[in-house]
Amino acid sequence: MKEKVVLAYSGGVDTSVAVKWLQETYHMDVIAFSIDVGNEPDFPIIREKALKLGAIQAVVVDARETFIKDYCFPALKANALYEGQYPLATALGRPLMAKLIVDVAKKEGAAAIAHGCTAKGNDQVRFDVSTMALAPDLKIIAPAREWSFNREQTIAYAIKNKIPLPVTAKSPYSIDQNLWGRAIECGVMEDPWAEPPNDAFIWAVAAEKAPNKAEYVDITFEKGIPVALNGVGFDAIALVEKANELAGKHGVGRIDHVEDRTIGIKSREVYEAPGAMMLIRAHEALEAMCLSKEQIRFKAIVSAEWSTLVYTGQWFTSYREDLSAFVDSTQRYVSGVVRVKLFKGSCSVVGRKSPYSLYNFGLATYDKGDTFDKNAAVGFIKLWGLPARTEAQAHAAADKKPAARKKKTS
Repeated sequence: MKEKVVLAYSGGVDTSVAVKWLQETYHMDVIAFSIDVGNEPDFPIIREKALKLGAIQAVVVDARETFIKDYCFPALKANALYEGQYPLATALGRPLMAKLIVDVAKKEGAAAIAHGCTAKGNDQVRFDVSTMALAPDLKIIAPAREWSFNREQTIAYAIKNKIPLPVTAKSPYSIDQNLWGRAIECGVMEDPWAEPPNDAFIWAVAAEKAPNKAEYVDITFEKGIPVALNGVGFDAIALVEKANELAGKHGVGRIDHVEDRTIGIKSREVYEAPGAMMLIRAHEALEAMCLSKEQIRFKAIVSAEWSTLVYTGQWFTSYREDLSAFVDSTQRYVSGVVRVKLFKGSCSVVGRKSPYSLYNFGLATYDKGDTFDKNAAVGFIKLWGLPARTEAQAHAAADKKPAARKKKTS
């Protein structure tokens, strides 16, 4: 009886080729496992394709709600942006996929799991480390890491074996998509000097083609979680989809930067994440109103650390859980409404209100209604500046002293 391997199957180039390759190279029965995180509208077609390629089973699981609630919204509460730019869309999907694949492998008695990640990318780290944490004894096979094909050779292998492909050599974009964002790789994207072509984007229009009239969106948060847009409540999936639609039509959320991959190389990365970027900017603005100065300062450190952990595949670690516990604690009073203005590629926060606001008009205003005790400022500044004054006086006194003469030695 052949051993089984559960393959994370997207229907893309690498995983389609991997079905055939695993059969030829490892002589294993392949279970194709596809996970819907908002990445593909045609899962019935993908499932049928996997079976035609020789998979003994083709399983599809709808994990969109879990993905948004248990992965994307925690990232939103953390204001997670890797290197200050990337909202971690793919990075957030991988630990969930790994968990579900491991669950199936255990259920089916499989000896291994497999994925289509390459040897240069981050996803291999995310899949492998997550699997190691969840099922240390499971074998991990990464066909694209083992075979010697380049992109053109992989496509040629597929054509030779009559494996249908979603891309062509003429338009060789590699897309990874979920509800939180899209990653666009290969082709012209690998030249950091070349501007990404507009045909690579499908969510965020070019800024010059966006409407000439600005649109305002009111986003309601409860304990750091978005629950309504313009006063209309949505479930988690629908809210993110609507956020993508609203921000995307105004050209918000195109991201182009040189990124530091986990394995140590720099890579030009292009993303589009209109909804995620709009929600993160609004959430940051609400926190600025509801959190103390000390909370905001330390949370920025935690956010950067949290983002790096998730990016580098360390979701299933105690350290990530510890940081998430701090983030969750900060969200107790992050409730209110933020108004954003969408216009020609920009998302600007133009208003915010909260029942837990720490903004006090009487203390802030310079006009009528000012309640600030101006006399307190003198004493405060005297004490606040005391260390600086003491230091300056000590240094000045030391500089005035003559240098000590050296003693003569016989």
